[in-house]
Amino acid sequence: MNRALLIALIVACAFFMENLDATIIVTAIPPIAQSFGTSATRMSLGITAYVLATAACIPASGWLADRVGARNLFCAAIGAFTLSSMACGAAPTFHTFIAARVVQGAAAAMMSPVGRLVVLRNTEKRDLMQALSTLVWPALFAPVVGPPLGGFITGVASWRWIFYVNVPLGLAGMALVLAFVPNQKADEPTAFDAKGFALMAVALACLTSGLDAVGARAIRLPLAASLLAAATLVGALAVRHLRAIPAPVVRLQALQLRTFFVGCVSGGCISRAAIGATPFLLPLMFEVGYGLTPVASGMLLLIYMAANLAMKAITNPILRRFGMRNVLIWNCAIASACIAACARISPGLPLVVTAAILLLAGASRSMQFTAVSFVTFADIAPEERASASVLSSLTQQISMGMGVSVGALMLNFSRLMRHSPSLDLHDFRVAFVAAGVLGALAIFSYAGLAADAGAELSGHGAGAGAR
Repeated sequence: MNRALLIALIVACAFFMENLDATIIVTAIPPIAQSFGTSATRMSLGITAYVLATAACIPASGWLADRVGARNLFCAAIGAFTLSSMACGAAPTFHTFIAARVVQGAAAAMMSPVGRLVVLRNTEKRDLMQALSTLVWPALFAPVVGPPLGGFITGVASWRWIFYVNVPLGLAGMALVLAFVPNQKADEPTAFDAKGFALMAVALACLTSGLDAVGARAIRLPLAASLLAAATLVGALAVRHLRAIPAPVVRLQALQLRTFFVGCVSGGCISRAAIGATPFLLPLMFEVGYGLTPVASGMLLLIYMAANLAMKAITNPILRRFGMRNVLIWNCAIASACIAACARISPGLPLVVTAAILLLAGASRSMQFTAVSFVTFADIAPEERASASVLSSLTQQISMGMGVSVGALMLNFSRLMRHSPSLDLHDFRVAFVAAGVLGALAIFSYAGLAADAGAELSGHGAGAGAR
């Protein structure tokens, strides 16, 4: 195994721990609330606090990596994440638990962009597709396995163990990072752009809170509108500031590249939002619509998860054969149709048909995630990789939040239109169709890419000979 692939695997394991912790808590909220003597509704702050802290702290990750070194920061982030996981598990009160979740989210903010930067800086362009492919699997695997795993651990042991399981993973990760990852840093570190960081943190916090309000059961539209308006205003001020100074906390030059903009912002953001809604909607539909137990729901999700992982074996050959632009367009159409097809799943549908829908949805989801990740970094120069990694992490955080919000909004909107106090299968059908339509909109963005976009990275066509 070459060094670049080994580093990518180490970073992928850290990403898995981070992604798993963001979702594993979902099924454990009721018992956690009960142990703290509070309501499950209030306990949802444990998820919101984590997401807010992650979004707010991501912009500082690139500057810190240049200042103290990518390996040192990545290792410290894993250590902080592990310690805060222990604090979550041992928390005696609600408030100490929330404080530990905030620290956990801040540590996670340093892990994603810095881990990706470590891989980008230590991988030759000819090996970049394989390395980036390795980094995709945690985002595919963790959101699907997290909720059922959380329910299983909570059922057989205690909710505290969903946090304690991070301790051996974190210790092993730190040892591997120190042993194999070089400590690269900027030759001339710049001063910290405190104003830019503050503006971005406020904008991202407002945006994340606004998306959460959109997806709330009560659909708090006035609050959501106010927060999203504030995010837009402060975000515009942040962009103006970042463009005006020579050493901003995040450089925006990468957005001028067509491939990066499409993969990171326009098409990629839409695709991730639509695809990200599926792992949120499926377990809810199985448990609410089907009336299945969390364990039985998890078994069905294993089909979806298996397709995600199996697709990885043929993703790179497909991209080499057909090219990134063609794969992005046609697979986007397939993935969107498969998301909408999940609306046909019902208790009376034969299991073999349900399994086929889940297999196709999982496989196309995997392909789209991977292709979007590839095209995002296809043309990024080495000197722009730090800022590009931060921007990519920001948009991923936003788009995945949008996916959950859109799914929750459509569920509750459909329920309200029926004047019903509870969800049923009809509401999930509306949500899946809406998510499929949303995903299909990304095709227009992908169609604007050049025919040879990412050819040097994928090895397709003329790019293969020029590589």
